[in-house]
Amino acid sequence: MLNRLDPGWKQLFENRQVPAVTSMGMRFVSPRHEILDVPFQLNQQVNTETPGLVCRRIDFDHFLAGLINHNTATFLTHTSIETIDETPGGLIVTVKQNGQLKTIFTNMIVGAEGRGSITAKKLAGFTVNPAHYSAGIRTYYRNVKGMHSQNYIELFFLKEMQPGYLWIFPLPNGAANVGAGMLSSAVSAKKVNLKLLMEDMLQTHPLLKERFQQAVPEGKIEGWGLPLGSVKKPVSGNRFILTGDAASLIDPFTGEGIGNAMVSALVASRTIKQAINSNNFSAAMLKEYDKALYKKLWPELQLSYWLQQLAARPRLFNFVIGKASRSKALRETITCMFENVDVRKKFINPLFYLKILFNR
Repeated sequence: MLNRLDPGWKQLFENRQVPAVTSMGMRFVSPRHEILDVPFQLNQQVNTETPGLVCRRIDFDHFLAGLINHNTATFLTHTSIETIDETPGGLIVTVKQNGQLKTIFTNMIVGAEGRGSITAKKLAGFTVNPAHYSAGIRTYYRNVKGMHSQNYIELFFLKEMQPGYLWIFPLPNGAANVGAGMLSSAVSAKKVNLKLLMEDMLQTHPLLKERFQQAVPEGKIEGWGLPLGSVKKPVSGNRFILTGDAASLIDPFTGEGIGNAMVSALVASRTIKQAINSNNFSAAMLKEYDKALYKKLWPELQLSYWLQQLAARPRLFNFVIGKASRSKALRETITCMFENVDVRKKFINPLFYLKILFNR
């Protein structure tokens, strides 16, 4: 997405303007403890493109903020939205800046505040649905042993965290992003304390306890909610558009949200330009954003939701990971999933599982 927005931005990022490590793929660990390594790209030795970079979120946000053109935009720091009031002529947005309340009059607003968005609650009427919401926790560790030589990001689909997973992402200077996510309805039904469960897994799981024996957390474990894109919601209305986590666009399978957020921002910018040019900020005008966004993202979100359901069935997930770990062709198919939604469609076809059942 950085490359699509401006190739120079991608170049800045890759030139280590942001502290990051190059990641070449993903490691999946099944509930049965089988390991599957999948590269992001086939034939990586002849591909000069960097397939993935991992950095701390605060560094990435700082990088993006540094790209703002202050000649065309006013960037208010230490500022939060308090309320939004609709009037016949526009919106009155009350913000708190450095402890002081201020009002801003605007023709429209883009809700991009992430989960718990005031815009989504006030103007779209969003509420939390535990069946389409995930709990997530994360902290940074130092001295985690056994990181992949090519900095693969690691996803542990543990039976104790179904549906969900524990992750380990490599970071610069020997650090790691370690966290866990689990569907909120399951957390409630199973009465899970996700923080205690993650700490217990790091200390006792056969594939983790040795790796974390000398590991030291950098700070406290932080938690947040993840509004998943597993159900369609209206993401625009009279004088407003929602993007990213505020629009509930988080991938239901991986929990990843930044990519979809940047896609939604790009799609939104086109609709906003049309609205400004026509001086029309009505719900009917902005509805074009919903159509364009879901045309682009919905097939992928649907497939990810199905994969979430697959991961919640340990026996079936064990079967797929076990077969893939022994089949080069299946591993290559999974690699192709990263860039081709059509390949991902195979995973919702029952014939696909019959085929791998009888083939190595």
